[in-house]
Amino acid sequence: MKRAFVIVACVCALIGGVYIAASKWAIRHETLDLFDTARARPVAVDIAVRRDYEMKADNGYGKLPVAIISNGNTVKNTEYSFLANVLAARGYLVASIQQDLPTDPPLVTKIGMPYVGREPVYERGEANILFVRQQLKQWQPNADYDHLTMVGHSNGGDISMFFARQHPGLVSKVITLDNLRVPFVLSDKMKILSFRSKDPNFETDPGVLPTQQQAKADGIDIVNTQFQHTWMSDRGPDAAKETIQTTLDRFLSDSASSDLSPAPTDQPLIGKLGPAPYP
Repeated sequence: MKRAFVIVACVCALIGGVYIAASKWAIRHETLDLFDTARARPVAVDIAVRRDYEMKADNGYGKLPVAIISNGNTVKNTEYSFLANVLAARGYLVASIQQDLPTDPPLVTKIGMPYVGREPVYERGEANILFVRQQLKQWQPNADYDHLTMVGHSNGGDISMFFARQHPGLVSKVITLDNLRVPFVLSDKMKILSFRSKDPNFETDPGVLPTQQQAKADGIDIVNTQFQHTWMSDRGPDAAKETIQTTLDRFLSDSASSDLSPAPTDQPLIGKLGPAPYP
């Protein structure tokens, strides 16, 4: 068992090193300071894209898949580079949207279904995503904006799931990190991966997670971790981020060959990461 853990730790460290190197040399980062005049709202977007894949797309050799990352409440959109680098290394055009502004009202924390007091926040996030999607079409026309991969942490995960529920025809995959309020989409045409924390200060509302039977039927991957809720951003310890990167990379690899086809439903991953000596 000890030897197996050492091997897993080495694999995580290796993959983490690969993405650090890729982010420095192969992945291009750019900040877009957009402004939605219809809503009089600034929308900052952090772009990550692999240079060679971008060059191929610009020269007519296929289109870049697109991933949209939504930040957790009070976390900056630039604090998810550990996720953006995995996606960009896989050939995605990654757009990390700053969903909340300092001038926005405080997030309602009252518990209740359906997501008491937060629907306007999710609708604002939905509008931000639609606006950024239209802007990106002009900025990088050689990308696939009709089969989005939605990624989000905490409140950003709820925004991602809400968008997928509202626009199922535009979303092929959803990846959440401890979203707590919006119930999962149940559809065998959408691949879903969700990392869950073990944190008593952040409990998932009843009815949000699918049952094991629903997860199996629709190919939803639920990964239970030993991580704290706040670790699921660049602020988290390296060991936690590298473990998430490894699982995310495997998820993307498994679905890369059939992005436009229904998700497989015969072998869903309902697993656990840990326990391990995470600092």
